[in-house]
Amino acid sequence: MSVIAKVWIEEDCITCDACQDICPEVFQLTDETSQIVAAVRVDGQFDRNTGGALLKANFGEEFAEYIEEAAEACPVEIIKFEVAGGAAPAAEAEAPVAAAVAPVAEAVTVSAGTSDALASVFAGDRTLTILFGSQTGNAAGLAEKTAKLAANYELNANVVDMEGYNPANLVGAKRVLIITSTWGEGEMPDNAEDFWQGVNSSSPALAGVNYSVCAIGDSSYDEYCKAGVDWDNKFSALGATSVQEIQLCDVDFDEPWSQWVNSVLPRIACVDDSGTFQESLVEEMAAYGAGGDDSVSSGDFTPGTVSMDEISVSIQLFRYCPSAAESGWDNISCSIPAHATIEDLLVAIQQDVDGSLAFRRGTTGGTPTTGVFVNGRIVLADLARISDVVDSKGSLKIEPAPGLPIIRDLIVDLSGYEAARARAEPWMRADPREGARLLNGAAVGTMDASSATILHQKSDILSYQLVQSMSDTSVYDKSYEGPGVHLQQWLRAEDPRCGGEQRRSIISSLNESDGVWAEADLSSIARYGSDGKLAARGLIEARAHLLNASDYSGKHGRLVKWYGRSVKWTGNVNETTLYRQVLGPLGLVSNIFNGVSARMVLGFTRNGGPPIRGLQGLLMPPAGVGKIPNMINSKVDAHHEVVSLFNEIDKRF
Repeated sequence: MSVIAKVWIEEDCITCDACQDICPEVFQLTDETSQIVAAVRVDGQFDRNTGGALLKANFGEEFAEYIEEAAEACPVEIIKFEVAGGAAPAAEAEAPVAAAVAPVAEAVTVSAGTSDALASVFAGDRTLTILFGSQTGNAAGLAEKTAKLAANYELNANVVDMEGYNPANLVGAKRVLIITSTWGEGEMPDNAEDFWQGVNSSSPALAGVNYSVCAIGDSSYDEYCKAGVDWDNKFSALGATSVQEIQLCDVDFDEPWSQWVNSVLPRIACVDDSGTFQESLVEEMAAYGAGGDDSVSSGDFTPGTVSMDEISVSIQLFRYCPSAAESGWDNISCSIPAHATIEDLLVAIQQDVDGSLAFRRGTTGGTPTTGVFVNGRIVLADLARISDVVDSKGSLKIEPAPGLPIIRDLIVDLSGYEAARARAEPWMRADPREGARLLNGAAVGTMDASSATILHQKSDILSYQLVQSMSDTSVYDKSYEGPGVHLQQWLRAEDPRCGGEQRRSIISSLNESDGVWAEADLSSIARYGSDGKLAARGLIEARAHLLNASDYSGKHGRLVKWYGRSVKWTGNVNETTLYRQVLGPLGLVSNIFNGVSARMVLGFTRNGGPPIRGLQGLLMPPAGVGKIPNMINSKVDAHHEVVSLFNEIDKRF
């Protein structure tokens, strides 16, 4: 008799119940299609199994006859299956009975020159389970990339969504990798919560499981990568063996994930069919895997191919008609591959739903002018994938890039940015020097390799137009040149090839009223991913340079200097002093009524310092009284400048 290795259902199911009537243990009918039951699959998923997940060995043997019968009974012939070893079932003759005990995993063809010890590791089951917990799709994307690379080590990787996965399936798994993000204040992603509770309640024995964890988080939160740390501790407590220590990844997760995956795959691949980790073979396994052809390249010219299944999305699409001066929202539901870009989605809507939709198209991956605002993130439409921005409910809210006038629908007016950039002139002007000149006679500066590397790291921005739209201030201050312009100026001033006259001109421009001090709060820019953090870091460097160059003179310098002398002696920022600084004398009185004083005395101030320090900060000179400008005489009108300076002094704000 045959042993079915895998069974799947192709498209165009007519939702008859023939397969479910014949074999309800394997097939279950839904409103749209028949699906393969999770309990019979090694990945524990409930879908059409187009990804080719294997059946558990006992089910593949027990229900083989019924699966074949269901495939024959299907009126549209969309039920497909594969027997153990990859051979198709004969029409008349049965496979030998010995096939019933053959391993379900496909045979591995080992390269010539492989040692006998490594060849023995390749024998038998090579299944790798990659569990992902993802709130916005980042962890899911990394799981797919990991699975692609796992093939280089002869591993049969199954990418598994934690949602709906049965904790009991962990017991039989030999190799498990967990890739998970952290949501909120140290919470599990939505798709992982039920699985986490299930593992905690059932406490499966994982003595035969070898695992490792890659955790994604945000270091600005107190509970950094807590979900991944919790999984690491739980697996260890249940008896599983860690083959690689946990990898913690900040919001810029690509590089640490790459380091982890290149280290963990050869180690997890050295787990043999018995579940034993053959650590002595790791070096040879790494060399074996390095010779594989499949890789996920991060180069500019050979990007890795990522292919994902279709997902259903509900779209809220901003629309604006300039002739009627009216705006509103279109609500659209559709299915689209998760690896498609936002631009792909907009093109599909324009072609199939509404040809009047207006948006900027890109010419290559990452065109600077294609910025849009999606689910609270500013992204480039031709670069951001659906899987990276869609929320856990499959919702997409697409709006124009903020802070810029809207021309039509998603197209914003960039002329203000271009005009500000033209005025700022952030292009190279070098001092005249002997020898180094272009053909047109212009002087050329020089730069050593280490300086070039540092400058490149600081300027590794996808789109200065996108940085410009990250500002919370430009909407309210029309004279403000904007962070995209100022960042280019500062990077030019940092360039050692820049002429002294231009550098002085740039520094003077940045220090003017519409310069870098006009931005309300640089943390509002830093929240927009890697580009935002890089831009905010550069602008903070510019502000620090201006303060040091002026010996802390001028309004902003005095604020920092006197604040440092009065309050910063305690080593902590005190929210009461901040409150007084912003609101003037009324703020001092209002402390009594709004609870700030009580929180300070009881030790619940934002600095977490000793209560006596907070009390000194409120009552005793020189802690603020008469020292900080504008506190006693008047309210600080541009209070955002004070907040921004305090943020630079104490990074916890």
